[in-house]
Amino acid sequence: MKILMFGRGVVATIYGWALQRAGHDVEFYVRPGRAATYGDAVDLELLDTRRRVRGQRVVEKWPVRYREELAPDHDFDLIVLSVPHHRLPEAAAFLAPRIGRATVLVFGNIWTEPAAAIGALPAEQVAWGFPGAGGGFGADGVLHGQLLRSVIFGTFGRPPTDRERAVREAFRQAGLRIRERPDFRGWLWVHFASDAGLLSQGVRQGSLSRLTGSTGSIREALLTGRELLPLLEARGVDLRRHRGGLLLFRAPTCLTAPVLAWLTARVALARESFAAHSDPDAEEPREVCRDTLAEARRLGVPVPRLAAAEPYFAREGA
Repeated sequence: MKILMFGRGVVATIYGWALQRAGHDVEFYVRPGRAATYGDAVDLELLDTRRRVRGQRVVEKWPVRYREELAPDHDFDLIVLSVPHHRLPEAAAFLAPRIGRATVLVFGNIWTEPAAAIGALPAEQVAWGFPGAGGGFGADGVLHGQLLRSVIFGTFGRPPTDRERAVREAFRQAGLRIRERPDFRGWLWVHFASDAGLLSQGVRQGSLSRLTGSTGSIREALLTGRELLPLLEARGVDLRRHRGGLLLFRAPTCLTAPVLAWLTARVALARESFAAHSDPDAEEPREVCRDTLAEARRLGVPVPRLAAAEPYFAREGA
């Protein structure tokens, strides 16, 4: 399969590497002028858990190919679109007249209605998923990341189409386990609210990395996530269909917070995942918190813990 990764973000780079190693033809679309800035290779330091529970350390200089133009008559089979949720409308508008015959995999957080999130992209050419990878580029330019064994795919109450099955198969060929979520809209919104709880504490402390080993901060993150459950219900999410994803927020924090703090301090996968998010100026955590709080206010759902964190993520002059 010929695959275009949209942008050279963390998720796009990690999965681009995995897909190319599986035999797929991978390129990256970047803004004009960025290719020269990025150079012809990416320095990777990954913890790859696809084959080992404890993970396999990968240190590699990976040669990559970039393109700075995308004509409508391109021959890509798949475009992987993994951008921060607040950048998705801009990216979808760019791709809509350039999609050609490709399938676009929307691969990340969504807080709006999915049909609205993709704008003018033709729905019949869109597949939906969520990555099991993360990390960050360090000051030295090295991508420090983690690749989990599973990747999430979903639909909205119907079976996958042939296009969607082909996308799943490409990721399966890369050694990834496919986990299906039939109520993907609800799953995405539950995940977004969960992120808001965690990230609200990250912006309070300066970055998510500061939460490593902190029982108190993790407890506040869990309680913030718990107070967002009525917001999800107000948006029409059937929480009974997402019991597994909500266990951490419903369980007593006197039990869960110390365990999670221990994991982030002692278990390599969790520790490195938090440590990689050390940028105090990262915009996406603030945008997640802003949009969640704005929706709670629109629907009249009280979220006192998230509101108390607003001075840390409010826009200047707002």
